[in-house]
Amino acid sequence: MEITWYGHSCFRLSEKQRATVVTDPFDESIGYPLPKLKADVVTVSHDAPGHNNVNAVKSITRTISGAGEYEIGGVFIIGVPLHNTDPEHLRSNIAYLFDFGDLTVAHLGDMSRVPEQSEIEALGSIHIALVPVGGGSALNSTQAAQVIALLEPRIVIPMHYQTELSTLPLEPIDRFLKEMGVSHVQHEDMLKITGATLPETPQIVMLNSAR
Repeated sequence: MEITWYGHSCFRLSEKQRATVVTDPFDESIGYPLPKLKADVVTVSHDAPGHNNVNAVKSITRTISGAGEYEIGGVFIIGVPLHNTDPEHLRSNIAYLFDFGDLTVAHLGDMSRVPEQSEIEALGSIHIALVPVGGGSALNSTQAAQVIALLEPRIVIPMHYQTELSTLPLEPIDRFLKEMGVSHVQHEDMLKITGATLPETPQIVMLNSAR
């Protein structure tokens, strides 16, 4: 499997012989340049310009923007409602689980709260978690650390934080790394991973945003 980050909450998940998925495509209002994206499936966690620019993605077979179970091109997708209940950020939010056979990836969308234990159990076993860490309308660094402790993924890829390109008022990644007690992390342009190469102990992987 290959995982590419384009900035904010937008990723491309791809594996040979399976459908390619793009999550939460953004528009230019959040600061990142629009990437050239092609995918079979696009998922949208919630209706906001930084997450729902479906028209920026070419060759789409299916757009998913709600809870449910879907099987497309060899990828089993579950949309799980993890709505934001904070009065400041009250709105719908859909997290997505992507089952690629020997790897399950969770994209938590714009989740702004620590889920209940029952919600965590409903998500099942997660190998790779794409987690918002920069606050704003989503989890801040402290909440993100709590969610990761509950999910127990093998790999954590942070998203939705302040960068030199982002115009949103978000926390920098350093706050999250400090919260996690990590000073050095693995940086990659793209994560290439299989079930056999998953790390034995949990790791944080920082992806450079692709252009």
